Amino acid sequence: MSRILITGANKGIGFEAARRLVAEGHTVYLGSRDAGRGLAAAEAVGARAVRIDITDDESVRAAVAAIEAEGGLDVLINNAGIQAEMSADGSVLGAGEMTAEIMRETFETNVFGTVRVLEAFLPLLRKADAPVVVNVSSGLASLNRLATDGDTAGRYPGVAYPASKTAVNVLTIQYAKAFPGIRINSVEPGYTGTDLNHNLGHQTVREAAEIIVRMAQIGADGPTGGFFDAKGPLPW
Repeated sequence: MSRILITGANKGIGFEAARRLVAEGHTVYLGSRDAGRGLAAAEAVGARAVRIDITDDESVRAAVAAIEAEGGLDVLINNAGIQAEMSADGSVLGAGEMTAEIMRETFETNVFGTVRVLEAFLPLLRKADAPVVVNVSSGLASLNRLATDGDTAGRYPGVAYPASKTAVNVLTIQYAKAFPGIRINSVEPGYTGTDLNHNLGHQTVREAAEIIVRMAQIGADGPTGGFFDAKGPLPW
């Protein structure tokens, strides 16, 4: 059984993935920015609470120390993310309304935060027998789909969120090449009703967590440097 950290897991897809992985027999560290909410969520599913704000160096270092003290880490699921360009009514700021501030806010969490966590936990992962990294991406990260007329992703007008998740896919490719001993993949959970999109998505968190749970449990002979949803590989 593996020792698994999921960032941003006190609710939504991350919480459901934690519940499923605990049920599979794994030791799950449920990461959350808010210590109280994280503890309540962890207790609800039998996980271990870890406070981690992926935008803060000290918080990430403390999480590494806490997990290392308990024996290390086998699987890292980079789930924490934001979608700052979407309003509560579902409207999305398009290219004509985008600002550098919104881009910066989005990339600070979705890209720089992911890099911060990867950098911090790589030493622990490299000590594991069959380490795995799952980067939670989006179908909106696919340049192929964004450029395709009629594709649901192609109809999305936003800039910051797709750009940030495309950057996450680049991280997946480059880190997978740099660390061939670690299985590193991006996954697309699907358009799911969560706080990220003000609960406007049509999928359930149970459906969305399927690909995360599956890719978190691949073995040393599993795929790496790929982009997947529940049906299989996706185009970059």
